Amino acid sequence: MTEMTGPRWLAVLRVTCGNFLEMFDFFLFGLYAPYIAADFFPAEDEVASLMMTFAVFGAGFLMRPLGAVILGAYVDSVGRRKGLVVTLGLMACGTLLIALVPGYKTIGLAAPLLALAGRLLQGFSAGVELGGVSVYLAEMAPPGRKGLFVSWQSASQQLAIIVAAGLGFVVQRMMDVQGIAGGGWRVPFLVGCLLVPFLFYIRRSLQETPDFLARKHPTLKEIAGSIGAHWPLVIAGMMLVTMTTVSFYMITVYTPTFGKNVLKLSESDSLIVTACVGLSNFIWLPVMGALSDRIGRKKLLFGFALSAAVLAMPALRWLVADPSFSRMLAVELLLSLLYAGYNGALVVALTEVMPSQVRTTGFSLAYSLATALFGGFTPAMSTWLIATTGDKAAPGLWLTAAALTAVVATFCLRRRIA
Repeated sequence: MTEMTGPRWLAVLRVTCGNFLEMFDFFLFGLYAPYIAADFFPAEDEVASLMMTFAVFGAGFLMRPLGAVILGAYVDSVGRRKGLVVTLGLMACGTLLIALVPGYKTIGLAAPLLALAGRLLQGFSAGVELGGVSVYLAEMAPPGRKGLFVSWQSASQQLAIIVAAGLGFVVQRMMDVQGIAGGGWRVPFLVGCLLVPFLFYIRRSLQETPDFLARKHPTLKEIAGSIGAHWPLVIAGMMLVTMTTVSFYMITVYTPTFGKNVLKLSESDSLIVTACVGLSNFIWLPVMGALSDRIGRKKLLFGFALSAAVLAMPALRWLVADPSFSRMLAVELLLSLLYAGYNGALVVALTEVMPSQVRTTGFSLAYSLATALFGGFTPAMSTWLIATTGDKAAPGLWLTAAALTAVVATFCLRRRIA
């Protein structure tokens, strides 16, 4: 088997750079949802406008399963390296569309349609980005350290959140509300666009993984047949992913909107809390990934899923009873620990339960289905639950249901998980 040359940390940096762009843009969409709503989806009812914006945000996730099947099969057939360069290109095109399309007042109905097209293109690309990166890291990791190496896939996304929250904080300090609404919200998106050439440069130098080079490469028809034969495994994997994707979008993308619109805290407070959550995730994810190498994935999956099911509602009820910066920070950091503890074991476990010949496709399809059906619509579902029940802690119900689903999935897959 051919060995990979060069420092492994450099390969980790090269492969995770696309994850950075994906999450950088996704977080910005959630951060500036009220401004995007006013620019692209003007309506008399603020909640209706916000719901339309979050629906477009979620619509991008509906493209993920399609991207997982088409691009996943491409990656499993032609190689990890070529596939990851293609996904980065598609992601960059979607980001450019959202950053540059004029608002509804300028070009009318074309504005929301083009914004939707950008989100759909991003979703199609993201359908295999996470799976391709995770599989690459799993295949290049030294024996006994897969959990640690694969955890950097999720950790790279946290850096994007920290940088995006920092940019948002700077924009908020430099502009008033009118300036941000008038186009200032586009500035961070444009910064992301400026990063694209650099990200392309470093990802193009990726080497193919020895594991992929050492085995026979299936045809697209063979991949489709194998996925069909392993459909129950894909569904179980989707259930396993549900908690990680719901909790992630709740504590990152939805947090600025929740803090500002629901808890009535300042935008600065919400941004600081979100940046702290990103930093917390960044620290805990590698720790939990390494811990899963030592004690096994199963214990962490059961333990943190059960903890989330028990603690989600009480924590949010405590927060909404007397909203403050300190309470929001405490609750979000608790949810960060639960997310990172579960995700640190989840991602590497999913690469291990999928058959090697369709590892990228199977992983990506399971993850994309969970994100499309549950995680991606977390901001919209949280907004709807609060509006319907009148309970500001209602998003905790969504997280509790996701955690219980994860417990069931872990039990069903217990013989396949280390």
